[in-house]
Amino acid sequence: MSDQVAAPLDAAVASDAAFARISSQPFPQDIFSAPQLRWAVIGCGVIANQMAQVMALAGRPLAGVANRTIEKARAFAERYGVERVYESYDELYADPSIDVVYITTPHNTHITYLRQALAAGKHVLCEKSITLNSAELDEARALAHEHGVVLMDATTILHMPLYQELVRRMNTGEFGQMNLAQVNFGSFKEYGDLTNRFYNPKLAGGAMLDIGVYALSIARLFMASQPKELVSLANRSTTGVDQTSGFVTRNAEGQLGVFSLSLHSKQPKRAMISFDNCYIEATDYPRADHATIVWTNDGHREEVRAGEEGYALAYEIADLEAAVAGDADKLKLLDYAADVMEIMTRLRYEWGVYYPEEAELAAAAGVEVAGA
Repeated sequence: MSDQVAAPLDAAVASDAAFARISSQPFPQDIFSAPQLRWAVIGCGVIANQMAQVMALAGRPLAGVANRTIEKARAFAERYGVERVYESYDELYADPSIDVVYITTPHNTHITYLRQALAAGKHVLCEKSITLNSAELDEARALAHEHGVVLMDATTILHMPLYQELVRRMNTGEFGQMNLAQVNFGSFKEYGDLTNRFYNPKLAGGAMLDIGVYALSIARLFMASQPKELVSLANRSTTGVDQTSGFVTRNAEGQLGVFSLSLHSKQPKRAMISFDNCYIEATDYPRADHATIVWTNDGHREEVRAGEEGYALAYEIADLEAAVAGDADKLKLLDYAADVMEIMTRLRYEWGVYYPEEAELAAAAGVEVAGA
């Protein structure tokens, strides 16, 4: 028998495999602790299906669904036992029985739905990348504050129990000073159809918003403050979006982050966080449920497990509900997301990657909009 390690699975395949591992198990009773809220979803894509599956497994079917194509919404509702299909987004926002809206549509549509849902007094969980840029996120945060509702970023890293446990241990001083994060993420997306979402500027394509958000998020969780210094290089695809990049960040404490991203070269999703007393290794880190700590005094390896990959979206739901109930730690997750968004925005603009929605900013900078 070969002792070679299998290559990482495609993200969608890996997610399906993770869900299959838990689908026949009793749902854990300790995931949800706050009062249960009524959820509706906007969009019927892959992530929306994953959310509906995990909620059904938890015995908490979605209360509503809205989609640009009503037929897809009806099919989605029938498949997952969703209580109500809305004929329009306005009908959803006006429904007083809905507490939370989960936005799962393409990046560039998020701000439109955020404005409407937050102004209607709905709490919102929004898929990554939560907005196109920092200005949009600032606007959404202001709206949430104005209307007294919770806005939360659905980037899985912010919600996985593994990282919450590791950050807890770091904060006790057990690991010593954090010094360096080295993070990479490489996917292989075919060039064939450059109108697909990965390379299409009209769908906010590019590596940064699609996969860079994961790399930056895991590093930021372990850093004492937001990095302010950035050095980078990037290659753009023929459509004008960022395709491959390498960048280094540094914060006021001197903590470095070293990152590599690619949409056209497969790499293992690997994060290494280095401290005075140890370093932490995590592979397939966006939804990781285990990591290895290597202690520098004697080289021994400690395996750490927390949570379960297949429940990734359940943790997001639980965190939103906990934040609504007043959990301060969950409420501040958006601060990490805002720090990451600011870095992503700065890097994109340095590379000259502006989307059609940012045409005025591109003109002021004297560069063309991606794909124009």
